[in-house]
Amino acid sequence: MAADHGVANRATNEGAPWLVVGLGNPGPSYAGTRHNAGARVVDVLADRVGASFKSHKTRSDVVEARIGERRVVLAKPRSYMNESGGPACALRDFFKIPVERMVVVHDELDLPFGTLRVKLGGGDNGHNGLKSLRRSLGSGEFFRVRVGIGRPPGRQDPADWVLKDFSGAERKETDLMFERGADAVETLLEQGLAQAQNAFND
Repeated sequence: MAADHGVANRATNEGAPWLVVGLGNPGPSYAGTRHNAGARVVDVLADRVGASFKSHKTRSDVVEARIGERRVVLAKPRSYMNESGGPACALRDFFKIPVERMVVVHDELDLPFGTLRVKLGGGDNGHNGLKSLRRSLGSGEFFRVRVGIGRPPGRQDPADWVLKDFSGAERKETDLMFERGADAVETLLEQGLAQAQNAFND
């Protein structure tokens, strides 16, 4: 289908691999924060293929694997969120991956906690990681799996909110949310954009 940009119709064993980038901040102090939702989804994908991330010269932690019949590079930039574009650009160049074979998984303030959206292209909506990627790649026409973290209560600064850990109540649901995020990535890669949107756009 045209809307899929050929995702489901290209030869599965030829050409460049797909690149799935999970956005977050490096280090254990950020691991449980809302801003690391994208990286947590990519962790689930790595677990599913039974692989461990390895340090790569692109300033990312990387797993090379297969998801279904697709060759895939799973990556987590080791830079801070607002500098994610540099490692993503280096990954693109090293693995020779066109932007239309990139999937970026990221947290989304404007979606209620626990909801997902799959889309192609768009703006950065104030998200510093997306802003950095668009600037470095020269394009925003990559696929996105957006993981809802909700807006902060009251007048709390969104910049502070995204760097806080999930609440105790939320943590009871995050494992399922990250599993669904991984399901959405797999569906996008194997069946195309329309199928992923039908299945996961709440």
